[in-house]
Amino acid sequence: MGESVIVCEVGPRDGLQMAKTRMPTEVKLRWIAAMAAAGVPEIEVGSFVPARVIPQMADTDQIVRGAVAIPGLTVVALVPNLRGAQAAYAAGAHRVSVPVSVSEGHSRSNLNRMPAEQVAEVRRIVEWARGQPRRVEVEAACSTAFGCSIDGVVPERKVVEVAAGLAEAGADEVALADTVGYAHPAQIRSVVRAVRAAIGDKLTGLHLHDTMGLGLANALAGLEEGVRNFDASLAGLGGCPYAPGASGNIVTEDLVFMLESMGFSTGIDLQKLLAARDLLHAGLPAEPMYGQTAKAGLPKTFRAAA
Repeated sequence: MGESVIVCEVGPRDGLQMAKTRMPTEVKLRWIAAMAAAGVPEIEVGSFVPARVIPQMADTDQIVRGAVAIPGLTVVALVPNLRGAQAAYAAGAHRVSVPVSVSEGHSRSNLNRMPAEQVAEVRRIVEWARGQPRRVEVEAACSTAFGCSIDGVVPERKVVEVAAGLAEAGADEVALADTVGYAHPAQIRSVVRAVRAAIGDKLTGLHLHDTMGLGLANALAGLEEGVRNFDASLAGLGGCPYAPGASGNIVTEDLVFMLESMGFSTGIDLQKLLAARDLLHAGLPAEPMYGQTAKAGLPKTFRAAA
């Protein structure tokens, strides 16, 4: 209570990569600007992947260049490899997020590499980034850290092993991702504790999906374990094209409502954030939108954290 929590909006990347149509670039930039104006401090605006693989990300370079002009916004880009990191840096991104699957099946499907090979790629990115005149943070995200729709159960020891490898490789931050949304609160507690015991404060955040309807319960478990950085997606869009059955992220609006109601300060104006849904809908009118806060409206009892 009274603490700050950082909410990183991943809708422009994770939320759009599964969309059936492409959001026009100019609408995407207006949407990002509206979320920043609502107080969202960090936005993952896209991924530097080949357009033939994920067409929705074809304009990421242009999006990053536009987003970095927004005062006070931390602009994040997902990159699968060194080439992607170099492109993100050239466009002006403040932080790159590198996915590293813990499960072998997802690693092969998503990156055509084994987990150890992707950890080595993170080391290459870190070594390159440290030689650049402008600092760019390198975050490594342990994908499928709580289960995999290809391999099934992911042993906790493997999560710890990958996280420790990423910390040793020099990543500035390590996050845990429930890529397919299979986690439950007790598992969140156990894995967070085990990874923190191995890498300490380098464990910073959680990336949660709501496949089984446990997304906010898992966020609460993470909060109680001291996690203060969470990814979320406006209207709950999202999913991984290389993880069968993966559905949307936790809903940004619902997460912010929960946090602010509990007394955690996010710096986000919830009314303005809800208004940003209109731009999302305008850009993707055929896409379903989720979220209880938008559906019910803000209750008269709601008071934002001081």
